[in-house]
Amino acid sequence: MLTSRSKKPVVLAVSSGGGHWVQMRRLVPAFQGAEVHFATTDASAADVIDPTRLHVYPDANKETPLRLALCVLRIAWIVFLLRPQVVVSTGAAGGFLAIRLARLIGARTMFIDSIANARKLSVSAQLSMGVADRVLSQWPGVADLTGAEYRGAVI
Repeated sequence: MLTSRSKKPVVLAVSSGGGHWVQMRRLVPAFQGAEVHFATTDASAADVIDPTRLHVYPDANKETPLRLALCVLRIAWIVFLLRPQVVVSTGAAGGFLAIRLARLIGARTMFIDSIANARKLSVSAQLSMGVADRVLSQWPGVADLTGAEYRGAVI
């Protein structure tokens, strides 16, 4: 098992590629003082993230059940290997899975729904409502309608 030599809290930041990844990268200053590991579907993230702190998992959704099963296995491996104290996700399916699995080991969790979801929460955010410590919407109207919290926008 991988163990941290530092006393810093271990944070696992999980997002799929594209806009989810852009939003996660904008949150990096919030993780100052922590040992941060990133999990994403985009292997090219190694161009901007320390490769020793980057974990890649297969992109999947409910329409790709085999890939979703592989995603679950890879995310489980990452979570149980790192044993993070905190998991933060900007979506999508892999983020929900990481939050669900991290709760099993007692981690604190937060799902930040994409700014693209201006009318309703994404499926992953909806699923996270019953599991995550916090679910944030980047739209006050969506937060009011769904019970998610609004604390501003990432982008």
